[in-house]
Amino acid sequence: MKIQIWTIGKNHEAVFRPGIEEFTRRITRYFTVEWKIIPMPKNAAALSPPDLKKKEKELIAAILTKDDYLVILDEKGKQMSSEILAKFIQSRANENVKQLVFLVGGAYGIEETLLKRADFVWSLSLLTFPHQLVRLILAEQIYRACSISRNEKYHHE
Repeated sequence: MKIQIWTIGKNHEAVFRPGIEEFTRRITRYFTVEWKIIPMPKNAAALSPPDLKKKEKELIAAILTKDDYLVILDEKGKQMSSEILAKFIQSRANENVKQLVFLVGGAYGIEETLLKRADFVWSLSLLTFPHQLVRLILAEQIYRACSISRNEKYHHE
């Protein structure tokens, strides 16, 4: 299974880049992993939030395939523990999912039809985090989940 982490916006900020790269490297011990940084739509600052979300949806829809298992990170999603995330990822691998896509949307969230397309909507926390920090947390949690599945020492119960 390949894990894809898609995010809308700029490249990783310098303060977060080393951590993101380290956890991404660690994930490769278990799965192929790739980041896709989807650039903001042209003239994003001039668009209303609904129009911006629609443009972002179009960019995502252009690269999303019908076979991709789409996990959208959204504040209204379900929360899960690291142990449950480990079972979730392992279940997708056992189901022979070819590509597991984790999507971090833009500043105004995800457009409604794309949310409906999601196979799972996940909330990292009731707290609000900056998108750059979400990238780091997501990479770390995917790595933690992989280490839990292999009964490795990284995660302490």
